[in-house]
Amino acid sequence: MSMVETLYGDVEHALVACARRIRLLVCDVDGVLSDGRIYMGNQGEELKAFHTKDGFGLKAVRELGIEVAIITGRNSRIVSDRMAALGIEHLYQGQGDKLPAFEDLLDKLGLDATQAAYIGDDVIDIPVMQSCALGIAVADAHPLVLRAADYITRMRGGEGAVREVCDLLLQAHDKLEHIKGASI
Repeated sequence: MSMVETLYGDVEHALVACARRIRLLVCDVDGVLSDGRIYMGNQGEELKAFHTKDGFGLKAVRELGIEVAIITGRNSRIVSDRMAALGIEHLYQGQGDKLPAFEDLLDKLGLDATQAAYIGDDVIDIPVMQSCALGIAVADAHPLVLRAADYITRMRGGEGAVREVCDLLLQAHDKLEHIKGASI
């Protein structure tokens, strides 16, 4: 088994080869781009925390030409606002079954599942993870999701797991050393 050194540890060469073919990165939100906690105030306000490292990574892979999309089970204005700030146009919220949204996205972009990676953390994510080329679970994902994953991040959801995946994609495309810009 041939291994490749990454910033986050060694991975199999076959995984890097698969990452090199990715043209679409799809992320869940709660538990992936956030730590999964939802803060609710007395006036009904909802708060989530997003890591700027993840935002920077998403920006970097978009500059590489990889499409980025979000498919989430919940509806949230916070998510809409954050994705708008990141320039992410493909946003599917309120998806109790994420597979139809994934298939619609592939159709819109003219891609097939062998060109897609998906990052999830809970059982609702498994069907899409198993339908794409690279199914990814964050380190603190549900045990069934960990079993279904092709790759498990070293970082936890909301704590840089998405950046880890973005760095893997950038390295697979030989662009890791060329990233620049500011966190967003």
